[in-house]
Amino acid sequence: MSFSTQQTTQHSHNHIFDEGNPLGQNRTRWAVILTAMTMILEIAGGWIFNSMALLADGWHMSSHALALGLSLLAYRAARHFAYDVRFSFGTWKIEVLGGYSSAIFLVMIAFLMLYESIERLITPAPIQFSQATAIASLGLVINLLCAWLLNDAGGSHHHHHDEQTRHHHHDINLRSAYVHVMTDAATSVLAIAALLGGRYWNALWLDPLMGIAGAFLVTAWAFGLLRDSARVLLDAEIEGPLAATIRNTIESAAVPADITDLHLWRIGKSKYSCIIALSTTGNLTPGELKELLAKHDELAHITIEVNRKTPG
Repeated sequence: MSFSTQQTTQHSHNHIFDEGNPLGQNRTRWAVILTAMTMILEIAGGWIFNSMALLADGWHMSSHALALGLSLLAYRAARHFAYDVRFSFGTWKIEVLGGYSSAIFLVMIAFLMLYESIERLITPAPIQFSQATAIASLGLVINLLCAWLLNDAGGSHHHHHDEQTRHHHHDINLRSAYVHVMTDAATSVLAIAALLGGRYWNALWLDPLMGIAGAFLVTAWAFGLLRDSARVLLDAEIEGPLAATIRNTIESAAVPADITDLHLWRIGKSKYSCIIALSTTGNLTPGELKELLAKHDELAHITIEVNRKTPG
């Protein structure tokens, strides 16, 4: 049995359809370290100086430290299992699963922020503004540094992620890490604004109000990430532009053929696998169709079934 398995592995092609992102993995590691250090500082500062906005930012950052660690683990797992024969379509979706899980962390922490902020709005407490503002400002600097690290590692500007989603060339795992540090940066800005408003205009209600605003902002970004990663995990790609391109390519073939079945799913950041069943009256072969579709670099794995139908 052992000999048979080795022979099969030797003579079959590998299933690595995505080159991975070593730079993204390295930058994510640094983001984890920086985020964890700042998280400890902000949570301690929030409790000591009694700032809900600062404490919420620290709690929020704690979830990010965990989620960034999850993103790092996903990169390592995808590389570790790259040659494992059990993953017949590669290991890239481990990274996507990491991004999806990170988005769930975002939703959970948003609800925690909302609950605690409403509680503080109902029951106000005194705040040591100077110290809390200093720590929130430090948190913002760390967040922006992490955002720069992760944005540069992606090789593209992630604030244009909607365009990238349309072209399917983004690293969802890296994007999830980037969204985490950007939500941290946004909540840090809100915390600083709330602390300054409370200090100079005695608007103590701003502190919990900014916590509520931050919770809604985090929720919006989390659902966007959940939607995009879930679409990949559930193979909901058949209505995308590539499916239409495949149909047009086959319809333009010299021998007329009707597509009776088409399955399309993503196996890498910009790589797809497809199964196509055709019905034709001509002498069209699977090899000819594969050659026709070869011009589409996105198609890394193609299976074609041709069924003959009698004319008339």
